[in-house]
Amino acid sequence: MPLKYQLIKKSSECMARLGQITTPHGSFETPVFMAVGTQATVKTLVKEELEAIGSQIILGNTYHLWNQPGNDIVKEAGGLHQFMNWDRSILTDSGGFQVFSLAKLRDIKEEGVTFKHHKSGAPLFLSPELSIQIQNDLGSDIMMAFDECPPYPASYEYMKNSVERTLRWARRSQEAHRNPTTQALFGIVQGGEYQDLREYCAKVLVEMNFNGYSIGGLSVGEPKEVQNRVLEFTTPLLPENKPRYLMGVGSPGMILDAVERGVDMFDCVLPTRIARHGTAMTSSGRVLIKNKQYERDFTPLDSNCQCYTCRNYTRAYLRHLWKANEMLGHRLLSIHNIQFLVDLTANIRAAIREDRFMEYKNQVYKDYGLYDNDKDF
Repeated sequence: MPLKYQLIKKSSECMARLGQITTPHGSFETPVFMAVGTQATVKTLVKEELEAIGSQIILGNTYHLWNQPGNDIVKEAGGLHQFMNWDRSILTDSGGFQVFSLAKLRDIKEEGVTFKHHKSGAPLFLSPELSIQIQNDLGSDIMMAFDECPPYPASYEYMKNSVERTLRWARRSQEAHRNPTTQALFGIVQGGEYQDLREYCAKVLVEMNFNGYSIGGLSVGEPKEVQNRVLEFTTPLLPENKPRYLMGVGSPGMILDAVERGVDMFDCVLPTRIARHGTAMTSSGRVLIKNKQYERDFTPLDSNCQCYTCRNYTRAYLRHLWKANEMLGHRLLSIHNIQFLVDLTANIRAAIREDRFMEYKNQVYKDYGLYDNDKDF
């Protein structure tokens, strides 16, 4: 088996659960946050920094690595682990999210998706078979079946047709998979906000016996209450003995809400993206380091954090770096933000283990001000 999931403990209060995933590149406990390394790099950070943070698994982007440097070059280098000098686990997406994010540049047909390159405008074509070939060449530990990520909102009729296509593409993805003994393949449950379509999609995918299951089509602009409602009726449809992955979620409140509803795995570009804009996640909420109030603040970014940034630098210095447009500022905030989410999920695991998850969630909500403001960011 390319992947093993062990359920360690279930919360007595909600659907939260503590588990362990084992891949050919190591074991790690869940719930887990995966830093995003779109271009075979987590922006501005080296592997030693990620290891010090405690990252056990990171994500690579199939669409972008296919275009640059090319999956053939990565394969020739010995695979993505060797190419980027990362010996822990890697998950790759399928390219299906680009069906959503490049909506103005693509045409969806049964065979696959015709794109225009996001920079050059050159024509590209991505199918389930090609997506799997690229991921096989990359050699990731966990791969995603090719799917369509529909927009929100979408009509019932559109979503029904999209789900049927996603299921056909899932079968084609399975059939194209060349390395089933070394690379796990996850199916992606779609269906928008429609419960019957989610139930149908999950039922068919479970019958296909994937190594794990992703919940797609969320965090695409829907209200928070819609996301939570979809998770409440979707996660119970998925096997208890396999991991559940909510794609594209990385804010503290959304992670906590999803863990409460039985999700195990998360990824998002949020921590590094907001770092480049001078924003930090802290135990007392957001800090906009560019604000003048930090000009003479010689305290750590977060007194409750033991990351490299908080142990060595002050808010005043970080503000100076941001104002001077120095790349070190981006690096130091990225280190801190990823550490924050890695620590958040570690604390979540400890709370589930001690059966006090809801107490912990409520405390973070209070400290972060989420009861007063429904949006994390």
